[in-house]
Amino acid sequence: MTSTTWRSGLDGDPEQACPIAPVVDLVFSRWTTPILWALHEYGRQRFVELERRLVIITPKVLTQRLRQLERDGLVRRTYHAEVPPRVEYEITELGRSLAPIFAHLAQWSAGNLDRVEQARQDYDARQRPSRGR
Repeated sequence: MTSTTWRSGLDGDPEQACPIAPVVDLVFSRWTTPILWALHEYGRQRFVELERRLVIITPKVLTQRLRQLERDGLVRRTYHAEVPPRVEYEITELGRSLAPIFAHLAQWSAGNLDRVEQARQDYDARQRPSRGR
């Protein structure tokens, strides 16, 4: 990509300026990653099981996120017409294709979050007004 091509992306469509922006919006919204991670790690689960794994999510938000993930093709919802009815959620092959990305992020996190925390502490220390000046 030439600098001219790159610059024209900045002046126009934000998706051309940052082609991964739609993926970040899709995959890394507030609850999407924990839901996909839980379904990938633990397999097919009922709503209540997901709710227990993601303890601070409200049922309303979990329902909304699962519907969006189903719409996006990352999660499959299966309704079993039984008494009582049973609904299960599982990650699709498309959702599973994100596993290498999550693995790389987990590896980066393990190797770098301490450095991020140190950088934050250093920054905060520089921002505090010094006493005696």
